[in-house]
Order: sequence, then structure tokens, then C-alpha cells
Amino acid sequence: MDHAAAVAAGKDVSAGDLTVVVTSVSSDSHTWNLVVLQLLLEELGHRVHNLGACVPDELMVSECGRLRPDLIVVSTVNGHGFHDGLRLIRQVRSQAELAGTPMVIGGKLGIAGPGCDRSRAQLTAAGYSAVFEDGTGLAAFRSYVGRLTTGEAS
Repeated sequence: MDHAAAVAAGKDVSAGDLTVVVTSVSSDSHTWNLVVLQLLLEELGHRVHNLGACVPDELMVSECGRLRPDLIVVSTVNGHGFHDGLRLIRQVRSQAELAGTPMVIGGKLGIAGPGCDRSRAQLTAAGYSAVFEDGTGLAAFRSYVGRLTTGEAS
């Protein structure tokens, strides 16, 4: 749900008041990245639902449909994020209730390493609101979340 829709629905999305789903792609068993993101988002005052690692696409989509988050964060470190992420975003965007929900992906998106503009462009064109490649650091992500709470990002 974008900021304007959230406000229209009577939701207060002031700083520190987002409902966020944190998850990995189905092939990624790493959990520490998810814990770091959860702690960061909670430190910023947001409510976080951490779905964990190796979440099947269908489960992630159904949980997001049930929770109706203000933001979906997909983290991956195994190098399969690009392909798994494309598949996942298509499933999320096919659901009417999630079509406008801000969704970001970050981490190690491919085996070629960071800096692949083509991969970033393809993920954005497929429907991700933002792409944070490995090595970008958390500052860009924090900035995005900050803009989302003020309605400057979607």
C-alpha cells in the first residue's frame, strides 16, 4: 500500500509506523541478513514480520496478502537473488491487493558481483520499488525507508 493509499485508509504511517515483511527468496537459507534487517527496522520503530529463510513463493505471497504490509523487503546472499527475485515479484504483482505495495530486494543478486546495471534495471522494470546490491551498505536502505515513511518513496 503506498503512502497516499495508507493515509486514505486511515493508517498512520508517520515515521516509525510501518508494517514490514522481511523475507528471503526460496533458495536462500541464510538468516543473519534477515535478523540484521529486522533489528534495523525495529530500531526505527517499525513492526516487522520476519518470514525467515527459504520461504516458498506461494507462502510469502499468501502471508503478504494476509498481513497487507506497507513494505516488503527481500534479502538474499546466495547469488540466486536475481532469478528468484524476478519470479517472486511477478507473483506478488499479480495479486491485486499487493500490486501497489512497495517491495525492495537487496544483497548478492547474482554471481557476477555488484554493479550490474542491467540486472538492477530488469528487477526495477519487473516491479521492485528499489534494488540494493551487495556492498551498497545499509545507508541507502535506511534512506529509502525514511522516504517511504514521509511519502517521498513508494
